[in-house]
Parts: sequence; C-alpha cells; structure tokens
Amino acid sequence: QVHLLESGGGWVQAGGSLRLSCAASGGTFSRTTMAWFRQAPGKEHEFVAGIHWSGGITNYEYSVKGRFTISRDNAENTMYLQMNSLQPEDTAVYYCAAAPISYVPVHRDEYDYWGPGTQVTVSS
Repeated sequence: QVHLLESGGGWVQAGGSLRLSCAASGGTFSRTTMAWFRQAPGKEHEFVAGIHWSGGITNYEYSVKGRFTISRDNAENTMYLQMNSLQPEDTAVYYCAAAPISYVPVHRDEYDYWGPGTQVTVSS
C-alpha cells in the first residue's frame, strides 16, 4: 500500500511560480511510476505530467510543456512539480498519483494510489 501526500499549493498571481511536492510512504517508490493530475471546478481529472520510476522518461500535457517540470528524488521518496508562468486556467486541485508500472500512462484509471490533493489558485 502506497500513501501519498501533496504539499506546496497556494495562491499566486498570473506569471508566478509554485513548487508542489508529493511525499510517498509504503511500497517501493523507486519502482513506481508517478504522475500529477489536476481537477478544475466542474471538470474531469486532467493528466498534467508523469515520470517513470527511473526518472528517465517524462510525459507532459500539451498546455504545460515548457512551463512545468516534473522530477523525483528516489532517495527521499518524493516527487516534485515545478510550475512556472502560471495562468488562471491552471487553477485546480492538484493530485499526486502512483502505479507500480514501467511506463507513463495519461489515463487516471491506470494509477492505483492517490493523494488527497492540494489547491492551486492563480489570479489574473
């Protein structure tokens, strides 16, 4: 059983930056694909970025490419999402997800474990 806990959310003005963290416990973090999803009010969960357990393969949703960077520290059992040039449309609850697989899927159904989420609000 993997337990995930996000932190680092908050309020920021458009153009600003935030860094989200996801701390994992239980399971084998170093062999777990990790991802960030987000859900804006009234919308479905949306894949944001994912990272292979090796850190060598990443995948980004088109609208965040070049602005967001996903990374992980297997020694610290922690995943990060550096978010730059934030825009109001990035406002959402951001969720950390994990799966003991060796690829990086974009569909939420392929992830087994989820954190409770952290709110990110970007004002114009």
